[in-house]
Amino acid sequence: MPFTIDLLVTEEVRGLRLDRFLMIHFPDESRSLIQQWIALGALTRDGEVVTQASYKVKMGEHFQLTRPKAQETHILPQSIPLSIVYEDNDLIVINKPVGMVVHPAPGHYESTLVNALLAHCGDCLSGIGGVKRPGIVHRLDKDTSGLMVVAKNDYAHRALSAQFHPDAITHEKSLKRGYKAIIFGNLPQKKLTLEGQIGRHPLHRQKMALLKHGGGKKAITHIALDQSWQIEGVSMPISLIDCQLATGRTHQIRVHCQSIQCPLLGDPVYGKSQYQQRKGLPTCIQEFNRQALHAYSLSFLHPTQHEIYTFNCELPDDMNNVIKTLNQLI
Repeated sequence: MPFTIDLLVTEEVRGLRLDRFLMIHFPDESRSLIQQWIALGALTRDGEVVTQASYKVKMGEHFQLTRPKAQETHILPQSIPLSIVYEDNDLIVINKPVGMVVHPAPGHYESTLVNALLAHCGDCLSGIGGVKRPGIVHRLDKDTSGLMVVAKNDYAHRALSAQFHPDAITHEKSLKRGYKAIIFGNLPQKKLTLEGQIGRHPLHRQKMALLKHGGGKKAITHIALDQSWQIEGVSMPISLIDCQLATGRTHQIRVHCQSIQCPLLGDPVYGKSQYQQRKGLPTCIQEFNRQALHAYSLSFLHPTQHEIYTFNCELPDDMNNVIKTLNQLI
């Protein structure tokens, strides 16, 4: 069934085109899809439908977007093994492997998590949005591994989506997400909190960035140092850190770590500067070719049991192999 959200125009975004204003709130959707929503009459202002994507929004205006009901697609079920951590009638928690795309997109129409879920769960899966993404309430990047929860019916989908919405007031009460990351560089201190406005990079649209001159959405990451290795002949230490998300912006941990000159090991987008530093290190570190990021912990309020459910999973083999190798070098 349709999903409705209220949107307020603030000082930081006044004057933007309506479609660009919506892109701030829905950074994972394409501009063309957002323009389709507007053209279909999915957006109202004070009860009146607004259909001009070029309309310049004014401070204080309230919009209400009712995302169109999911349309049937031709996504095919595929029998792909899933690492299932927990499952009941309302939801399923999986440990997503490295390399698996969450839902079909240009260049990745098969072998996605959605393809696997359709085969495993059948017709019970929920779908909300202009494009059917059965049960998906949050995402992990293709090369980020770890825990994800997927809804199996519309009621669970709405309840979980409310918790995972970046601005949800339930964040601190029910939703907790913990990540482990391996980084290059020196943390300013053993425990710190990084904050800033994250949005699309003004020049490189495939990247996110901390925006210092307005725009973006507030992002908060709590970081703690787990272990650090200073390897002889390497100018910067390598560290294992624990990251707790207070918000859930796209690429949040990767952008925040880059902002303090501590890029994730292997990050092909935000960590290109590290490759010179990796020379001379063992092969498993030199050839680590994805961001060393793993969602190891997930807690949320169960939509029907009304209890906090908490799940944990071990680091993947590639990250464990790096840690084992680093321990052997010191």
